[in-house]
Amino acid sequence: MQTVLSIIVFAASLVLIISVLLQEGKDAGMGSTVGGNTDVLFGKNKARGMQPMLQRITIIASIIFMLSVLVMDILLRIAAK
Repeated sequence: MQTVLSIIVFAASLVLIISVLLQEGKDAGMGSTVGGNTDVLFGKNKARGMQPMLQRITIIASIIFMLSVLVMDILLRIAAK
């Protein structure tokens, strides 16, 4: 069980790091450098563009990361007793 949770934590952390780096900041830094012009790929409709999708991925990955770390901590505390 601990191995499965460790893999989930590792995968969630990688997805979280990548999704944060790909997001555009106020200055359109790393997001435009790595991702290129998102208007060409996703059109000019911001509601269905790259940024809202990256925000949803970031939120989901952070929730999965937090929950799996909490569950792993609880399981390790129970195993230590």
